[in-house]
Amino acid sequence: MAQPLRLLQRLRGPTGQNLLSLYGVTAANYLFPLLTLPYLARVLGPSGFGALAIVQSLGQYLSLVVEYGFGLSATREVARSREDRARLAQILAEVLGARLLLALAVVVLAYALGLFVPALRANPALFWAGVFWAVALGMSPVWYFQGQERLRKVVILEVLAKALGVAGIFAFVRSPDEAHRVLLLQGLAALLSSGVAWGWAWREVGFILPTPSSALRGLRSGFSLFFFRAAVSLYTSANAFILGLFVPAQQVGYYAGAERLTKALLALFEPINRTFLPRLSHLARHNLSQAARLAQLIVVSMGLLGLLFGGGVVLLAPLLVHLLLGPGFEPAIPLMRILALLLPLIAVNLALGLQWMVALGLDRAYNYITVGAGLLNIGFAIVLVPLFFQSGMAWAVVSAEAFVAMALVIYLHHLGKAPWQGGGIAPR
Repeated sequence: MAQPLRLLQRLRGPTGQNLLSLYGVTAANYLFPLLTLPYLARVLGPSGFGALAIVQSLGQYLSLVVEYGFGLSATREVARSREDRARLAQILAEVLGARLLLALAVVVLAYALGLFVPALRANPALFWAGVFWAVALGMSPVWYFQGQERLRKVVILEVLAKALGVAGIFAFVRSPDEAHRVLLLQGLAALLSSGVAWGWAWREVGFILPTPSSALRGLRSGFSLFFFRAAVSLYTSANAFILGLFVPAQQVGYYAGAERLTKALLALFEPINRTFLPRLSHLARHNLSQAARLAQLIVVSMGLLGLLFGGGVVLLAPLLVHLLLGPGFEPAIPLMRILALLLPLIAVNLALGLQWMVALGLDRAYNYITVGAGLLNIGFAIVLVPLFFQSGMAWAVVSAEAFVAMALVIYLHHLGKAPWQGGGIAPR
């Protein structure tokens, strides 16, 4: 217990305030969907809920294309340039220009997918509402305030906007035919909060009009971490979409319900990721041994939380499905118990990879590991889903995450850069 207690002692000043702020926005990201989950599961039914989950899964992947890893790479650049107002304005211009280009690419890609994927072609209103939602999500400038370690105001804005979106779902979604309104309302809420936050950032450092050259600089600077996020999505966000290529929407609905209930607990890890990445990036450049000690505390604390949450999911799965999904979703119970294995695995992987390796600048190695896991996930799905349906998808995801855990530990230990080895030589 000593290490988690020592971690808590560090949560003072800006770090502690940012952690509390991020728990606020994470509560909005996960609690609000959990509030609407019982309503939507009952209004849409397993088939309608499954169709919504397929489009949401694709939308999450498309939003990562627009976001392009700037939540990591641009956060790191802002953290390193806090005192340089001109550089901060340039970073904003580079990211905005890059995201506008990426949004255009996403629309073109979505149009092509809509022509060839039957599950998307069956409901064009739902599909294009999902594309709009994806672009709106990807435009958020929260990374700027995260790098500055000043998140309170922008978090309040995001929570209020998401609350409006939730209220709209209860007011305007009353039947399976209105499923597209879920994504349309959520997209409008995201667009509102992002527009106001961009205005706040420009007021601080000034507005620079993006140019093609600045947009290309932004794309180059964020590519390695975008590659990482896109690869991770192959075994995190894209699973419902992948499953929908093989089985009917009703079975996707069972899997999506189980996945959402299980992964809701991952919300408790996200504030730690966002809060300590700027701190670790700064310490890794100036005091590597201190950075390694902090990384050890994060790994142990997150690992213990993951074990606790995973055990809770196994025990409470029947009650959670009964209360939150309702009649007709009983096949989600065994799926939740399989997916519970993800919680300790993901907790440790986030601490070692997303926190420690990114802070050390080991982006390329992390990319290789995550690409390997994403390809394994698809390969496992192709083999297991035709045999075991939605259970096969669950085991494919768990196997991919286990591969990541083993690969991270082996790679870092081999280089002598594991946190428990003191971090090794200075980062590149």
